[in-house]
Amino acid sequence: MADLDEIDKKILSVLQHEGRLPIVELADRVGLSATPCQRRVKRLEEEGVITRYAALVAPAAMGYGLQALVEVTLDDHSEKTVAAFEAAIRARPEVVACYAVTGDMDFLLHVFAPDLARFSDFAMKALLRMPGVKGSRSSFIMQAVKSDLAWAPVPRLK
Repeated sequence: MADLDEIDKKILSVLQHEGRLPIVELADRVGLSATPCQRRVKRLEEEGVITRYAALVAPAAMGYGLQALVEVTLDDHSEKTVAAFEAAIRARPEVVACYAVTGDMDFLLHVFAPDLARFSDFAMKALLRMPGVKGSRSSFIMQAVKSDLAWAPVPRLK
């Protein structure tokens, strides 16, 4: 775990919400001058605390009217089968996230599709034919009550 002080946490919090903020404005918001702030951001990137920068795009604006959470169980947990399944999942653009989890399922997928027909094609013709897949169960997202991908902790004020 990285050793983060309060200023590092402030930098992360601001960048999580406004990733394109100029370094001068970021520095002002966290109480530093530009050069030390830039050095800190560079260090946070090099240490892997900041893993990448991205724009958060509304799925519906890109034609993805359906989102599903898909539970997947494997019939075999050998290294070879799991690796083959993971490689197959990484190759599918409609799978935006895949997590190995505990409990009754082995993996939880977050899937985007334009509509139910395209999701069905993915589930029936791709997912269920992937290596080791024993079964799946899908739940469709009706409404995002909270979708806060910018989750860095807001520093506690002293």
